[in-house]
Amino acid sequence: MTSTLQRPAELRAEGPFDLAASARFLEGFTPAARADAAEEPGTLRMAFPVEGSWQHAGVLIRRRAPGSVEVSVAAEGEVVGAAVRQVGRILSLDVDGGRFAELGRADPVVGALQERFPGLRPVLFHSPYEAACWAIIASRIRMTQAAAIKQRIAERYGELVDVEGKRLASFPAPSVLRTLDQPLGLSATKVHRLRAMARAAEEGLLDAEALRALEPEEALRQLRRLPGIGPFSAELILIRGAGHPDLFPANEPRLHDEMRELYGLPDADVAELETLSERWRPYRSWVGLLLRVHREVRLG
Repeated sequence: MTSTLQRPAELRAEGPFDLAASARFLEGFTPAARADAAEEPGTLRMAFPVEGSWQHAGVLIRRRAPGSVEVSVAAEGEVVGAAVRQVGRILSLDVDGGRFAELGRADPVVGALQERFPGLRPVLFHSPYEAACWAIIASRIRMTQAAAIKQRIAERYGELVDVEGKRLASFPAPSVLRTLDQPLGLSATKVHRLRAMARAAEEGLLDAEALRALEPEEALRQLRRLPGIGPFSAELILIRGAGHPDLFPANEPRLHDEMRELYGLPDADVAELETLSERWRPYRSWVGLLLRVHREVRLG
């Protein structure tokens, strides 16, 4: 698929934001398999099925001013506006981050993380649908292996989108994923569950706005009803797929270990750590990202 880039739309951040930090994060984000993400400073390219219509779009994102980006879309018609809004969510620009700096002034641990990773906001999966598919693919196998399988699925069943000279494989739309008939390294159970995720997306059960409109516990309960989605995967879909900004990841032991290390609480249990995280409101998911990134950098 090759489309002319439409006239760019502007997205502005309320609070600190750095597109270069987003690109660096995406470059090391194994599920995206994008080692080239930070290749061109100030520029980021993506391709994805747009929620709702599930038509494929390519996007070119450029930094034009501090806290502001331009988004050009390779698609047609009403898909363009929807793709721009989806980019806003993917980069966490749909959340007012104006109070995020206050957390750092009140909590020295958060302040040190903000200073270490300035302007970094969560970079999400393209949609809760793709996050759910990743959760199924990645279960009980190495992340690098899962990323390779996800990429093969995109190349075989998705669509190649040309974004200003770079061809990116967009993950297949739900209607196409339902026809998945080759394992591509997946077990029969995982193939069945991927088809179930496709049906759930078509039925609106993985709609980002709908999930975020629910109370978090209710959203998590609904997600856990999907085949193959347990507590950890449900949190991943809600936090890193739908982009809920204020949820404590109760099922991430490595993040909990990082909290114990940085706060000097070696014996704290999960309930105590969750209580501590109350001071991060309304950005608990954002602080969780900084903790994950810090742990990855610290441990190499």
